[in-house]
Amino acid sequence: MPELQGKRINGHGHLLPNPEEIPQFMKDKKYFWIEEDRSFMCQGNWKRPITAPSFFLDEKLSWMDEQKIDHMVVITLSQLYANGLPQQAAKDIHSWYNDFQGLLQAHHKDRLTCGFVVQPAYMDQALKEIERCVSKLKLKVLCLPTHFQDQKGQWRTTAHESVDPIWQLASDLGLAVEVHPYDGQKMIALEDKTWRFHLVWMCAQTADHYHDYTLSNHYNRFPNLRVCYAHGNQYAVMNQGRRRQGFDGRPDLFEGKTHPDNAIGHENIFFDTLVHDPLSLEMLIRRHGKSQIIAGLDDPYPLGEMDGIADGYPGKVIDEVVNAGVITEADRKEIWDRNVRRWIG
Repeated sequence: MPELQGKRINGHGHLLPNPEEIPQFMKDKKYFWIEEDRSFMCQGNWKRPITAPSFFLDEKLSWMDEQKIDHMVVITLSQLYANGLPQQAAKDIHSWYNDFQGLLQAHHKDRLTCGFVVQPAYMDQALKEIERCVSKLKLKVLCLPTHFQDQKGQWRTTAHESVDPIWQLASDLGLAVEVHPYDGQKMIALEDKTWRFHLVWMCAQTADHYHDYTLSNHYNRFPNLRVCYAHGNQYAVMNQGRRRQGFDGRPDLFEGKTHPDNAIGHENIFFDTLVHDPLSLEMLIRRHGKSQIIAGLDDPYPLGEMDGIADGYPGKVIDEVVNAGVITEADRKEIWDRNVRRWIG
């Protein structure tokens, strides 16, 4: 990314394509589409209201100007992970979407760094797509779901040993990796109400991935990549003691695994600030260190730090820990700027 000394860089944001930019096959097969009046994003029988104009490019750039945000990492849309879809469908979806992300970055490289996505169930295809996205599209942020559905229908974390070729290639290419949850309602047999899969189970999915990732020593086995966990990996930070107790109390269940404490503060593991709670952010900072925390807003979703939603504004929780004396003004600048750069590389 361009040199942006002392700037405000949002390490976790989202954009939707305009309705006319989505190929017809996506709507015909109900993979994903946007209503023409921009009122809803749709997939199969599911639809979600589009709650802010800044879901779209022009409005997003204006919003960034208003909020004094100089640059943004555009994380891929979770609805396009392609979990459980046939191989050709996954290929068609990701080829189109990664091209969209590549053009977005090429046309707005001063403002946007864009991610790309692959489906680990189809390994050869995924590796070829990573090579294409890096060499042709110049994309350097690989976005992986916390969990994927393999060809036998088994749900696994993307830290599973079968996904090692992706991690190895990402390390060889020096990529930044974003780990983000989705599809909880497909994995967990609970009634889908009160937004439980976003408010509770997304956090649990991220903690589950971190559990596998750190026990398998990915951060040392693949040393040239840098992984960032979405939403601060909030549950895993609180759960560290229980994982330690389990590892020490039942070593027979962890043969060949790495102690959970060894990952604490590792220079190649980052967390964004989107935890909505200064006490949670304070624990994250004290446990993993200020240097491993990046500004992440998850805008423009209503669970992001958005102006006017729940008395929020972009960067609110960072300001709250400054005001509480947990970090200094200099630390805040590092979280908004240098730390994000270190993750992106």
